[in-house]
Amino acid sequence: MPQENPFQDPLRFERRVPECAVVIFGANGDLTKRKLMPALYRLAYDRRLSAGFAVVGISRSPMTDEQFREKMLESVKKFSEDTEIQDDVWRAFAGGLYYVAGDIADPALYQNLATKLKQVESERQTGGNVLFYLSTQPSQYAPAALGLGSAGLGKGAGWRRLVVEKPFGHDLESARELSDKLHEVFAEAEVYRIDHYLGKETVQNILAFRFGNGIFEPLWNRRYINHVQITAAESIGVEGRGAYYQEAGALADMIQNHLLQVMATIAMEPSSSFNANAVRDERSKLLRSIRLMKPDEIRQNAIPGQYGPARIGGKDLPGFRQEEGVDPQSQTDTYAAVTFYVENWRWARVPFYVRTGKHLPKRVTEITIQFNPAPLAIFDGECPDSSPDLLLVRIQPEEGISLKFLSKRPGSGMKLRPVSMDFNYGSSFGERSPSAYETLLLDAIVGDPTLYTRQDMVEASWRVVEPIQTVWRETKYDFPNYDAGTWGPAAADEMLARNGHAWRKP
Repeated sequence: MPQENPFQDPLRFERRVPECAVVIFGANGDLTKRKLMPALYRLAYDRRLSAGFAVVGISRSPMTDEQFREKMLESVKKFSEDTEIQDDVWRAFAGGLYYVAGDIADPALYQNLATKLKQVESERQTGGNVLFYLSTQPSQYAPAALGLGSAGLGKGAGWRRLVVEKPFGHDLESARELSDKLHEVFAEAEVYRIDHYLGKETVQNILAFRFGNGIFEPLWNRRYINHVQITAAESIGVEGRGAYYQEAGALADMIQNHLLQVMATIAMEPSSSFNANAVRDERSKLLRSIRLMKPDEIRQNAIPGQYGPARIGGKDLPGFRQEEGVDPQSQTDTYAAVTFYVENWRWARVPFYVRTGKHLPKRVTEITIQFNPAPLAIFDGECPDSSPDLLLVRIQPEEGISLKFLSKRPGSGMKLRPVSMDFNYGSSFGERSPSAYETLLLDAIVGDPTLYTRQDMVEASWRVVEPIQTVWRETKYDFPNYDAGTWGPAAADEMLARNGHAWRKP
């Protein structure tokens, strides 16, 4: 029997969406207000949810079902930037919103939730299908899962699935401990570890670009690619989340999960078929192929940074150590740049430069693939502004792909100049791209884990990052080492310069 190809439908939304209830722990939090509820409403607006769809919100604040509906309407109005609120759509959607108040540590919460789910199943005909979404503090993931298990909610008449937000542990040991706790109630196939970067259209399009076109895949190897850069820059600081960020840092907050998953998608081998397990097997294999660095290598190839105060546009910006809730002597990295090497035949000796940081000059996430130069420079001297051939994959803010190469200028002689061929999602398709959370929520509801992270992938990425964390913890750095509004510490530029490379300025 042929395996279903989850990418065959270009919109990935034409699959039958089953009736179900989505139970959101942390329904009064920012993620629910800013991302989850607007995404679910948009799916309802686009008629992509079943008639028997429901949401059960859970938080400690006392609220009635009606008060919860009013609160969610405010959130959808405020954070749904490109979706109008249609009265008939909202009434139908809000009719499926319910609420249960309680503390995750209180066994009574789960008994009350069981009662509410029976009511929802009767009124909405959900068939006993339930998606539990943990939008809470990471310390509450295991207690919530175990509480569901103790109340018998891990199993039911229909399917049961658990969506877990990052971080998945703070090191390899804690990631395994968390997994063991979750597996006491939910099988691995029922656990959906969400990484919203994998839900972005351009990250998904990497697969189509590589494996759907015969002209690119033959070039996707060490013979033709000189190096790869992955940049995830933020123009803002910690925005009032200093206490949380001080415990995480850029390396764990961005590289361990988001950017290593992006790197795995760029560099993975073609899968035998595009079903969920085959795709995730190849991503996992790639992550396990990343070379683990020794302490001396880490000091040369992993650069931490922390932003200091600066004055930009007539406004004084505080340094990280001046942010609320941050230790004035903090050694937390707000910037991280790492050189990774993949030890397989395709990528041997090709450096992958990955960087991320707070308070950089602009908000941008992009992948730069630099190709090797032509073997003989027959036009040497005819191109004063010569630049290498580049393939740019823009993930945000504008999604698209650009191919930069040299071309002859009009007129006499062989004067060359760089030009680009651009593909932009918005102008090429003339239609709205779904948000990452729309894609990932719908995938979880239909049971497609292709874009979700499996436990072996989590462990593989922690194995790569943990040695770096160890060296950084044991070293006292002279922070701050870059000003807010700049592209990071000089040591990150020197890291590339040792290989004859330089960061591309987005």
